Amino acid sequence: MNSFKKGFTDGIPIGLGYLAVSFSFGILAVAGGLNVWQATLISMANLTSAGQFAGLNIMLAGGSVIEMIISQFVINLRYSLMSISMSQHIDESMTLPRKLFYGEFHTDEIFAVGMGRPGKLGHKYFMGVIIAPYIGWALGTFLGAVCGEILPPMIVSALGVALYGMFIAIIVPPMKHSWKITIVVAIAIALSLCFAYIPFLKGVSSGFAIIISAVVASLFGALVFPISEENKTDVKDDVEKKK
Repeated sequence: MNSFKKGFTDGIPIGLGYLAVSFSFGILAVAGGLNVWQATLISMANLTSAGQFAGLNIMLAGGSVIEMIISQFVINLRYSLMSISMSQHIDESMTLPRKLFYGEFHTDEIFAVGMGRPGKLGHKYFMGVIIAPYIGWALGTFLGAVCGEILPPMIVSALGVALYGMFIAIIVPPMKHSWKITIVVAIAIALSLCFAYIPFLKGVSSGFAIIISAVVASLFGALVFPISEENKTDVKDDVEKKK
């Protein structure tokens, strides 16, 4: 498939979703001390929701560059795996320069939509599918930042809670369907509480606390609950459904 129109159509729902999520990012960025254009520039140069929110927290907490590098590496490492998978789903029109360009816009949602399309995907499709998400992410940040500057602090604080609602919405559904995910999340929560309340751990910066909690919980899940076994089950179920 190498249709710009089809790609653009597939990207519209993603763009609308990004508009809502990045609105919260703009509000939080301005509430933390950034101006409208600084917040908007961050979203224009990056297209990674979890990475940006984590990076913003580290910036506002006065974290170091090392903390920022490690956190972004850990959080965005999944994109390398997605890209490897997507590379098997593209046609010959995707030259190396185009791959490098589209890699900047490779998100979870765009990956999911692309992998769901039958056949090979070309550069026209990717050019179409990235437009709405990019505009939605940048525009949502701008609107959120503007509202954060003109709305009363009480309303800004209330709107900022939407971010936490988004994270809850991301985490809770998988937890309801997998006790393994529930255990991994519980470990991350427990570690976060340790860094918040245990005296000799309270000195660790919030940036490194987030990194350590995420890495330790993820390693536990990878070692105790290997994903390969789940993948085998998923593949088997898919085969049985097709039959």
